[in-house]
Amino acid sequence: MTELPQTPSFDLSGQHALVTGAGRGIGFAAACALAQAGAQVTLAARTSTEIEAAAAAIGGNAQALALDVSDLGAVSDCIAAAGPFDILVNNAGTNRPKPIWDVNEDDFDAVIDLNLKSAFFVAQAVVKGLLAAKKQGSLIHLSSQMGQVGGPNRSLYCASKWGMEGMSKAFALDLAPHGIRSNTIAPTFIETPMTKPFFEDEAFLSSVLSKIKLGRLGQVEDLMGAVLFLASPASAMMTGSTMTVDGGWTAE
Repeated sequence: MTELPQTPSFDLSGQHALVTGAGRGIGFAAACALAQAGAQVTLAARTSTEIEAAAAAIGGNAQALALDVSDLGAVSDCIAAAGPFDILVNNAGTNRPKPIWDVNEDDFDAVIDLNLKSAFFVAQAVVKGLLAAKKQGSLIHLSSQMGQVGGPNRSLYCASKWGMEGMSKAFALDLAPHGIRSNTIAPTFIETPMTKPFFEDEAFLSSVLSKIKLGRLGQVEDLMGAVLFLASPASAMMTGSTMTVDGGWTAE
């Protein structure tokens, strides 16, 4: 009789996940996806009321962690105390769209420090917990299609996301001997509370939709499957890779 291969499980029961920037938008959706798959999920964000409400909405296998990821001392201490985490969704980020000639030092520091520096040290803190516990794990970093191409008014954002792509690949090489994987998800424009005001500009919305070949803005639900896949044994042979969820933007 032919032995049938078995589809790897997407069940995350017994896994502990940390999601940063989890109060709303992509981070909240990622936390929901992981919790619905059985993981115990710690939702982290700066605003305690928002993150507590988000955790309460998910229910019993979710807990809130008020954490400013730009406070590197707090990142190290809080993640060490709350971990170890089997799964990280490194999601906290920001954007200040401006042409190069209008970017000032404050803009540079705000975008690069949160999108790249904080992401690095959040990942480092999670990795230290895994190494100490001698556990394998999955690091998932929310990158962007702008980590693969350029865009007008997005020099800072592109710099941060291209940096994240390289950072994740180097993480993968360091961590592969320890069974810890590092991958990115690169979405197109996703409709969230943070991005929604931009789409009120009809010219901007039209320019975006002209490049998304599937003809619509992304929704947070479009990323939930990618998060679950990268968190689960289904992606056990993936590390140093990028899942591009861009509706065809970068295909042309």
